[in-house]
Amino acid sequence: MATSLFLSRHRSVRASGVFERIATPAAGGALHAELARALLRARDAGIADPIVIGAIPFDTTQPSELLVPERSEIFDRDTLPQLAVLPLAPVVASTSIPGEERFKQGVRQAVANFTHSEIRKAVLSRVLEVELAGRADPAAIFASLAAQNPTGFQFRIPLASGAELVGVSPELLLRKEGAQIVSNPLAGSARRQPDADSDAAAGGALLQSPKDLREHRYVTDDIRRLLAPLCASLDVPEQPSLLSTNAMWHLSTRIEGTLRDPAQTSLQLACHLHPTPAVCGYPTDLARKLIDLVEPFDRGLFAGVVGWCDAHGNGEWAVTIRCGTVQGNTIRLFAGAGIVADSCPEAEWAETQGKLGTMLRALGAARPAVSANVETAAEAA
Repeated sequence: MATSLFLSRHRSVRASGVFERIATPAAGGALHAELARALLRARDAGIADPIVIGAIPFDTTQPSELLVPERSEIFDRDTLPQLAVLPLAPVVASTSIPGEERFKQGVRQAVANFTHSEIRKAVLSRVLEVELAGRADPAAIFASLAAQNPTGFQFRIPLASGAELVGVSPELLLRKEGAQIVSNPLAGSARRQPDADSDAAAGGALLQSPKDLREHRYVTDDIRRLLAPLCASLDVPEQPSLLSTNAMWHLSTRIEGTLRDPAQTSLQLACHLHPTPAVCGYPTDLARKLIDLVEPFDRGLFAGVVGWCDAHGNGEWAVTIRCGTVQGNTIRLFAGAGIVADSCPEAEWAETQGKLGTMLRALGAARPAVSANVETAAEAA
């Protein structure tokens, strides 16, 4: 039976079974009416408080991965029993797409493009395909991930293909409760350091970095532009603060507002914001064209949104980062870095390595075995 989980310090959701799947793309506006009808059908079928849970791809013209579960409950994450962390099959190989040199060339290509266009930021990403010696168990990966990363938004979503999306995102795209909304974008990152003094210095340097502050400002300005017309009041702090995960420091801004029309659902609002410059670039449409030109793969659900929404429109949606899709003995991991005019290819590669570390540690892959002609992920852990 399909199990869905979305854990948050605000409200967490556990769901099982599939009453109905919804694949309607988010682009074009038809999705939200279809979801409303699906929730009505679920209620007519005897599901007392139906919800929708799942993910929207980076490219909103692609099919959505949403489902109305047969059973669901909302609970406090602190009441969840500790999940048993079971040993995973060892990693036998990993392949980066693109490889290191091609990724760095993509960074140089993006920077060169900035001088000939209106693009000011583009987020470039990479896939790390990890092969295990045996079947990859999504439940075991999720338990390991949650144990090592107790904060943030942990998620496990069964997909229509039979694969599962598993991850722990630090970034809240949109939470709605009644008329109140919160968005907490992250942009600008630095890798955590092993000793306290160096780690504090890395965080302090990030908070003063003109490059990262500029990158962050693109995101907060764009979210302000999109939310202000929808809100009776909107508070956007002028300066970011620091947010830390086990692997990274991030520049963070908590944005709060009161909607003019509380009938708008959390998913409608999340789709209105998606994709933000934090995962795409600025301006969005031009940055997306550059991404399509440079990235040699389809992002799929990576850099999309993941979460849930109830029949009243309340819910919570995180940005789908620090994640992987699990199927058979293969896990596809994803990481990206925001590129601006003064980006350094070596530093951007190192940033993706650091971000991949979250999932790799959950796999126990500090030093994965590597087959011939593929790139090691060892540095990322």
